[in-house]
Amino acid sequence: MQTDTTTSDSDELLLLLDRNQLPYDIVEHEPVFTIADALAATPEIGGIKTKNVFLRDGKGTRHFLVIVPHDVRLDLAALGRTLQASKLSMGSPERLQRCLGVSPGAVSVLALVNDRDGAVEVVLDARVWQADKVQAHPLRNTATLALPQAALAAFLALTAHEPRVIRI
Repeated sequence: MQTDTTTSDSDELLLLLDRNQLPYDIVEHEPVFTIADALAATPEIGGIKTKNVFLRDGKGTRHFLVIVPHDVRLDLAALGRTLQASKLSMGSPERLQRCLGVSPGAVSVLALVNDRDGAVEVVLDARVWQADKVQAHPLRNTATLALPQAALAAFLALTAHEPRVIRI
């Protein structure tokens, strides 16, 4: 189980990163809800731009946060076979809020801080995992930060999430 790292507040998340000496660069921007919005609104801060997709299986018993490069199209049927999960589909905004404590548009790897029960499985595309820096929203869609790969790995360990790294 994860340590006491749960927060639903962006400022608290940044304090958590600071307390654990996890470096990041951050930029503020207009609210973004899509990849196209983010590409247009986010100043350049380095790091791989990502698409973060919250999925559930057909029975609603397994939940996944899938993180891929921003320009990758997900084949849910193929991904389901890889993950041994049937009938993958998008999780509802209510389920997203319940599991990760964020609204659509603010989904990112950093929302795992709110996964108190470790109910969300983390799936990272190998290109994201191997990137020098990864961009993510800090629990809100009005800022983007870039985390070095070592900080990303440390954050996942801090929140007790073991990433499944695959080529998607």
